[in-house]
Amino acid sequence: MLGLQYFTFEELWTPWFLFGMAAIVILYFYLIGPWREKHNPQAPAATGMQKALFVSAIVLLYLAHGGPLNLLGHLMFTFHMVNMSISYLIVPPMVLLGVPSFVWRKMFSAGFWKKFSLLMHPIITIVLFNMLFSIYHVPVVHDYVMTHFTVHRLYYLVLLVTSFMMWWQIASPVPEWSKLTDLKKMAYVFANGVLLTPACALIIFANESMYAIYSDPNVWVTAMGYCVSGDPSRLLESFSGPQFFNLMDVKEDQQTGGIIMKLVQELMYGIILAYIFKQWFKKEHTEDELPNSNPNTGTA
Repeated sequence: MLGLQYFTFEELWTPWFLFGMAAIVILYFYLIGPWREKHNPQAPAATGMQKALFVSAIVLLYLAHGGPLNLLGHLMFTFHMVNMSISYLIVPPMVLLGVPSFVWRKMFSAGFWKKFSLLMHPIITIVLFNMLFSIYHVPVVHDYVMTHFTVHRLYYLVLLVTSFMMWWQIASPVPEWSKLTDLKKMAYVFANGVLLTPACALIIFANESMYAIYSDPNVWVTAMGYCVSGDPSRLLESFSGPQFFNLMDVKEDQQTGGIIMKLVQELMYGIILAYIFKQWFKKEHTEDELPNSNPNTGTA
C-alpha cells in the first residue's frame, strides 16, 4: 500500500478538510436548488453533467489536498506532481463548467470586483499562473514552501486562484464575459502549453535530484509535519527517510513526476482545444447555412 499502512486514519483522510469539502458540495446544491427557485426561478437549472463535473472536481480536490494522495505527495515526487496536475489543470475547468452561469453572475455582480478587472486581462492571467507555477518548481523555492506551513497554504491558495483566472479565459462560464474569440482561445491554450514546458523540462532532464524533501531525511521530516500529528521527527525513529517509501530511485521519481505533469497538461489542453475547435467549426458552418438576409430579388 505504498507505506500508507504506517499512518493513522486522520493522517490519511484529514477529516476536517473532508467536512469542509462536503460543506461546499451542500452549498452548491442549495444554490442550484432552493436558492435558485426562490431568488432566480427564470435561470436554467443545472444539468446532470454540470452536477457531475462539480462533485467530481471537489472529490479530486479533496484527494489531492486532504486524502491519501496528499500524504503520498510528501513521500514521492511523482504523486506530488499528480496532485499539482489535479489541482491546477483538471479541477478549475471542471468547477467553472460545473457551476451554472447564474451563480457566477450573482457572485461577481458587486461593483467591488471592478477594481480587479485589470487582473483578468488574458495576458496577465496567463503570465501570473505560469510564472507562479514555474517559480514554485525552482528547487530552493519548492523546498522552502514545502517546509514552511503558512507559506505553503498561502502559495497553494494563490496558485489555485490564478489557475482559475487562467482557465476562465478558456472555459468562461458566462458567455457575455468572455474576452476571447474561439480562434484566440486556441492560441491561448497553445501559449499555455509553451509557457509550462520549461518547468517540466527542468524537472525531467535534470542531471540529479533537485528537491531536498525527497532525498534529505531531515528536510523531509520537516515537510511531513504538514501531514502527521505530533512531532514529525518521530518518523526518523522508524524510517530512514522518504527513500523508505519510494518505489523508484530519487532521480527516476523526479523524472516520472515531470513526465506525468507534461502528459496531463497535453491531455487537458488537447481536450480543450478539440472542444473549442468543434464549437468554432459548428458556429462557422451554422452561419454559412443561414439564408441570405438580402437576396437579389431583381428580374432580368
